[in-house]
Amino acid sequence: MDYDPIKDRFGDVIAGNAVLTRVFFFILHTVFLRAWYVRRELKRQINAIQRRRKVDSAASSGPIRMLDAGTGFGQFADYVARKWPDIEIDAVDIKLEYLDRAETIFKNTGLSDHVHFSREDLTELTKEGPYDLILSVDVMEHILEDVEVFRHFNRVLSPGGVVIINTPSDQGGSDVKPFEESIGEGFVGEHVRDGYNGEEIADKLRLAGLDTSHIIYTYGPAGSLAWEFMIKWPMQMLNATWASVLLLPFYYTIFLVPGLLLHVLDMRKPNKTGTGLLVVAEKKA
Repeated sequence: MDYDPIKDRFGDVIAGNAVLTRVFFFILHTVFLRAWYVRRELKRQINAIQRRRKVDSAASSGPIRMLDAGTGFGQFADYVARKWPDIEIDAVDIKLEYLDRAETIFKNTGLSDHVHFSREDLTELTKEGPYDLILSVDVMEHILEDVEVFRHFNRVLSPGGVVIINTPSDQGGSDVKPFEESIGEGFVGEHVRDGYNGEEIADKLRLAGLDTSHIIYTYGPAGSLAWEFMIKWPMQMLNATWASVLLLPFYYTIFLVPGLLLHVLDMRKPNKTGTGLLVVAEKKA
């Protein structure tokens, strides 16, 4: 199934409207388990950077700088800008229509002073940095030349800088079922790969000069079950007919609370395996 047309329709609905965008971002952060994991890791890493700066005067000059590599709607740039307003954020994407919408919204909400949008192909990244933090959420599965992107990440990171990558795993990421593996097709048709295993992505990061700090599996049994009825089924409904958007409030009245409970269960302890990966890597200081 092609996922981008559905995203584009939602983008058209919220375009330029600050209130609708806030509601939309709240929904994304609520129903997507990946957002729970990413926000938790952002808190950990930003707090660690702030602690480091308090004890290291050489590292404390200027604001913390972050690259949102593949910002999409801009929901994570929005999250960071609101929670840590002193952080300078460069939000890049290859799709101009996403950038135009996001830039308009950020201007309307008064966040544009510290968030700067620009078009970038991550395989040919022109940003110079240096960045203390790079965030890449569900981007690498769309890019064939992943090692080249990681090399650019290494180039623009400051020494000791951190990159957070969220991506599907090879344990059923992109909702690949055994009978689909032979034809290479999962739930999201735009992916060039269905997922990584931990060793593979760590090796590719190492080739690019980055040291993997830790890798965790996301979307374990509880999270994968939640994804089925929180994301997959509604997306299939919308893919069949856009009119089904009118049914979603009633649908989530039934499924939202069970889904949120499953999200909590998924995050309570480490998953031995899962359909998603959250990877943290560092540039040597």
